[in-house]
Amino acid sequence: METYSEYNLDPQQFPFLKSFQVRWQEIRDEFSCFMQQASQLELVLAENVMGPKTQTIKTKGAKKYSAFGVLFQGKFIEEYIQKYQITYPDRDTDEAAAKVLTLREKYFPTLAKAIAEVNQSNDNVVRNVYFGTFHPGLDIKLHVNYNPHMNRGYLGLIVPDGDVAMKICHDKLYWHEGEFMILDHSYPHCPHNYTDFDRTVLIVDFFKTDKPREEVIRFERELVTQRMQENPYSLGVFGKSDRAKPEDFVKYGLAHQLEWDKALGTS
Repeated sequence: METYSEYNLDPQQFPFLKSFQVRWQEIRDEFSCFMQQASQLELVLAENVMGPKTQTIKTKGAKKYSAFGVLFQGKFIEEYIQKYQITYPDRDTDEAAAKVLTLREKYFPTLAKAIAEVNQSNDNVVRNVYFGTFHPGLDIKLHVNYNPHMNRGYLGLIVPDGDVAMKICHDKLYWHEGEFMILDHSYPHCPHNYTDFDRTVLIVDFFKTDKPREEVIRFERELVTQRMQENPYSLGVFGKSDRAKPEDFVKYGLAHQLEWDKALGTS
């Protein structure tokens, strides 16, 4: 039986996530179809326009993490691009928004339907929805995701056997296909994939349901504004505040990892 804690939460507390879970195979098939059938131009569009970019979360070595999604800060990707008037080196705002709308409607109708279903009946509780793939050998250095009003759900889509896991505080947790892992990412964590295969999950960020909605919306707006100023291609998901501080290591009994990183010259 799974043991839950203040940072590893029981998915049964959040019944609205069932709209994603009951469709997990369809959502996985949409992802696989896109990766196998999309043109090279479509794949580049997803990577460069639909993928939240981070300049702060570091990996150990050259192994990669890739991500792209359809919902950011409660808005579908095309609406988000228009709201912040994001421009790109090879396309302007209107062109980028139009192209990702076409791509979203072509490849991800089931996922979009699940998002709309949840948010229409739960006061827009879901904020970010994107696919995250850990490529073989990935090892992400310890960090936090600084939003104390948000939980992060991982719905397992493609999970190989072996050592692909999330270390958070004192726990080592494993993803499972068709199941949600719910974490409070304001606690320091460091995931890895030590298998020879990709691991892909659907990431669903949602507001903590015990907080006043006006409060969390105000905090999100301020945080996203800061993150977009730092890096408009973050899509408001990542920022400088995500770097783990020394007190994070000490508070959660992980000071030895900080010292290990320093000894190896990787910090």
